[in-house]
Amino acid sequence: MTPDTEKHPPVYKNRYHRLAVNLHCTTSWFNRISAAWLEPYDLSLQQFNVLRILRRQHPKPSRAILVQERMIDRMSNVSRLIEKLRLKGLVERHTCHADRRAVDVVITEAGLALLKELDEAEQAWLDSFKTLTPEETDTLNRLLYKLRS
Repeated sequence: MTPDTEKHPPVYKNRYHRLAVNLHCTTSWFNRISAAWLEPYDLSLQQFNVLRILRRQHPKPSRAILVQERMIDRMSNVSRLIEKLRLKGLVERHTCHADRRAVDVVITEAGLALLKELDEAEQAWLDSFKTLTPEETDTLNRLLYKLRS
């Protein structure tokens, strides 16, 4: 160790520690820009995720458990998210006829219309990623998938 490193140890223990910190910082940045993009629509990132899952199932209802399984953030309280969306008129929930313990959820026409509006506004949000070239984007996608596998 040099005298300088004794006073100021390196910020990162190794390259993997640096990667972990970098991923945390990137997640925080991503959550901030996503929240800012969705704020005018009075939606959280988790609520947006629920609506997109329900749109893929539309017109069929989805069980709340299916929504939970498909969430990006599986720690989200899906029942609470569905209830907030129901109060906004974006989803409907019904007791499942086949299994009274289960809840079926379906996106409403208002929810579909909101997602259509968001689809049109999405490009400005996606443009924040254009600091990367298409090739860098493909490489990063491959590496992130590999890391999660």
